[in-house]
Amino acid sequence: MESYAKPGSRLHTTAAAIDAFATTLDDVVDLRPTAPSGKTYLVTGAAGFIGSHVCQALLARGDAVVGLDNFDDAYSPTIKVRNVQRASTHPAYRLVHGDIRDGELLDQVFGETRFDAIVHLAARAGVRPSIQMPTLYDAVNVAGTTMILERAAAFGVEHLVLASSSSVYGATSTPPFREDAGSADHPSSPYAATKRANEIAAYAFHHLYGSTVSCLRFFTVYGPRQRPEMAIHKFTRMIAAGEQVTMFGDGSSTRDYTFVDDIVAGVLAAVDRPNGYRIYNLGTTSTIALSQLISKISALVGRDADIACLPTQDGDVPTTHADISLARRELGYEPSISIDVGLAIFVDWFIADRAVRHLPAEFRPLSSRRINQVVDLADSSAMALEGRAS
Repeated sequence: MESYAKPGSRLHTTAAAIDAFATTLDDVVDLRPTAPSGKTYLVTGAAGFIGSHVCQALLARGDAVVGLDNFDDAYSPTIKVRNVQRASTHPAYRLVHGDIRDGELLDQVFGETRFDAIVHLAARAGVRPSIQMPTLYDAVNVAGTTMILERAAAFGVEHLVLASSSSVYGATSTPPFREDAGSADHPSSPYAATKRANEIAAYAFHHLYGSTVSCLRFFTVYGPRQRPEMAIHKFTRMIAAGEQVTMFGDGSSTRDYTFVDDIVAGVLAAVDRPNGYRIYNLGTTSTIALSQLISKISALVGRDADIACLPTQDGDVPTTHADISLARRELGYEPSISIDVGLAIFVDWFIADRAVRHLPAEFRPLSSRRINQVVDLADSSAMALEGRAS
């Protein structure tokens, strides 16, 4: 396998730089595979919540991974640096610090490594912020994805797994939501619209170049490393701190919450089973009301929630509910983590993570400049790695 870091290039390994401070954390483990499979994957959004878990799962089964992430400020870059620490100890992992809209960088990434498939998870996420920043969402999610699709075609990558969202179903779809044509043509937010646009663009590239594409509609993913603004993480943090919990609507809205391990299993199944152009729902088929979710979190945290009810926000939908028949049949997808088990795991992680969060003061908070220092190793480090077998 060729080295991912070359002299003078913009590709850098993070292992040495992150190791300088990763030893201060308790959750760094060795993920070296016992039997490398020889497969190499590009994972975009590699430092994110889902992306970091996908990278670890690929490495643990013996694959090599090139991760791409821009460490943007949608939420704290410190969190993203922490997310990649486990993978950074692995010799078959390389992290590229860059943006999916940077064509020059993408040409270099694709030119230096031949990928067996791409797992494209990078995106600007979230319904509510997309209403305030629709142009940014369009630029990152639509133009950025087109850049990835274009490079995949140009460099002969035959399979792409693309992250979509249950948000594409909008407020008018009939639950349980199916992937049938026309079921997701009335999105309720700019974010949802960008994800539906990604699916359509992916079909065009499949039609033109014969590439296989699996679009995965994730249903409200939660678990360790969940983004801090997402409901389960936010509610847990507020309740644990004794703060007032803001609940939009009367608490009757329902969601199909999916534990991250089940989502990762679905992603890997899609990687391993290319099948033309497909759209798959990845959810659980079970729903829970918002008020009931808050009650369950309160019980696990051991503190009553002080709830403030606010009006329903623009872009919100009354329910999400996945029909996963197609994913079951074609991917062997079978979610196994119930909401009760998943919430318990998350709350345990939240408490433990809060207890071990003791980075040195100079790393807290990490500035953009410091992120660059951590992620972009000196050329001397890259040169030392040239020719290294992974």
